[in-house]
Amino acid sequence: QVQLVESGGGLVQAGGALRLSCAASGRTLSSYALAWFRQAPGKEREFVSAIRWSSGNTYYADSAKGRLTISRDNNKSTVYLQMNSLKPEDTAVYYCAAGNSFWRFGYSYPGGYDYWGQGTQVTVSS
Repeated sequence: QVQLVESGGGLVQAGGALRLSCAASGRTLSSYALAWFRQAPGKEREFVSAIRWSSGNTYYADSAKGRLTISRDNNKSTVYLQMNSLKPEDTAVYYCAAGNSFWRFGYSYPGGYDYWGQGTQVTVSS
């Protein structure tokens, strides 16, 4: 089992920045990828970004490139999502996920992740 706890969400004006954190516990993460997904009201959960823990390789949705940056702290078993130049369309609940099926499903498919956090709300006002 991997437990994931997100934090860092909140209300921010358009153009502002937030940093989300996801603290993982329960297992070593060397064989896992950790990812961020988001879900806006009435929409499906969508992939934002992922990082393969062992290599540090990162992956981004097109909508995230250039504004969002994923990173990890090995010592803290924590993954971060730095979000800059936020837009109202970034408003969503952001979920952290962990999985080790990326070799089969890739990084952007929610079904490839076995463990999910409770989510943290990000609201961007215009």
